[in-house]
Amino acid sequence: MERTNHATVLPFKGILYNPAKIADSADVTTPPYDVISSEEQVAFHERHPNNIIRLILGLATPADTAKDNPHTRSAAFYRQWVAEDVLRQDDQPALYLKAITYPHGQATITRYGLIARVGIEAFEKRIILPHEKTFSKVRSERLDLLKATHCNYCPIFSLYPDEGNLLRTLEAAVDKSRADVDFTDENGHHHQLWRILDPAIQAQVTHAMQDKRLFIADGHHRYETALNFKKHLEATDPAFNDRHPANYVMMYLCSMSDPGLIILPAHRLVRGLPPEEIQRALERARTWFDISDYPYTAENRKTVEQQFWNDLASGAEGHVIGVYAHGTPVFHILTLKTGVMAELFGAELDAALQELDVTILTRLIFMNILEFDQARLDDASRFGYASTGDKALAAIDSGAFDAAFILNPTRIEQVQKVAQKGLVMPRKSTYFYPKVRSGLVMNSLVDES
Repeated sequence: MERTNHATVLPFKGILYNPAKIADSADVTTPPYDVISSEEQVAFHERHPNNIIRLILGLATPADTAKDNPHTRSAAFYRQWVAEDVLRQDDQPALYLKAITYPHGQATITRYGLIARVGIEAFEKRIILPHEKTFSKVRSERLDLLKATHCNYCPIFSLYPDEGNLLRTLEAAVDKSRADVDFTDENGHHHQLWRILDPAIQAQVTHAMQDKRLFIADGHHRYETALNFKKHLEATDPAFNDRHPANYVMMYLCSMSDPGLIILPAHRLVRGLPPEEIQRALERARTWFDISDYPYTAENRKTVEQQFWNDLASGAEGHVIGVYAHGTPVFHILTLKTGVMAELFGAELDAALQELDVTILTRLIFMNILEFDQARLDDASRFGYASTGDKALAAIDSGAFDAAFILNPTRIEQVQKVAQKGLVMPRKSTYFYPKVRSGLVMNSLVDES
């Protein structure tokens, strides 16, 4: 059946840092709020008085009240910076083409993304598709921020199928032209941003996107918050109509064919798992997994650890999960036995979900073997995430978490298959890398008409 609904992708008058006031965008931009540690939060606050951290993740204080808190202060900073011309809205609607060049392995890679205003659609319409679950507490917190500020500070990272090679058209549109924003961040990643002002190219992009489904890669909480904010205004603002800017949300749109699109694993870090509980779980797991143990000493740890990583990577097609617990000098690799997921969950889980390592971890290990209930799974304070193995193991060695569950990365074709079927993965199933920088462009949701 032909789909009559379509994605609405439009230029907008973005709000950017004024280069006459901010000499280096590296001083004022940050990663997305949800990957910033508490130490990094403080460091970004100290780096520059106009750093975007004050808007997206302000510091809380014991004296905070309903009228004076990180969200209300965010709104006040935003208004102040606009008044001081630190932030300036563009006069003309633009599409903003973003490039990031970064090292990965032995190569240097560039990824492009188009920042635009996208019409908000309910997931049921199958135009904008999620691929993973969210935490209810985070959605509530982000909605409070949006109610206070009425502004998208950072874009939602989404993917689009690019059979017509729209990416090539966008690259050609800025070829040999000087970037409007150009800087290198604290990780050595090179960022460039161009305004695309040509109405013909803007119309071409809008038309090309009309037959596409958009897949949310990163920012599920913020998209659901945008949906809820729209509902909030519909219920509370008598002047709200279909032309109101809150019918749209700012997105960063990346071609699924972009060679710079990388997915890293999202290793699970868990609190509240004492060693004896983990040992009991490993014994129970032998019913469904073959388990290999990698004991180490202080002298041979590096060698054993490297073998552990090599074996995990070589088993990527065979559903392998690594386990490492605090205070126990041994790594474990769990290899799923053939047919287990279909036998246990075939009646309730689609085959596209059964084949995901994150599903195996969530449904079989967390829920069946460790007996986590939904309340525990929804408790964000119990879980952490690491995109690199070094960070995952360090979090366990330090005692910050009790156990790490190490995963191979989800593949882009798995994300697409799950989303196309209208299914959702467990939370934090993917870690698209690098993250989209916050503070490059902002989108006002205030109705100026």
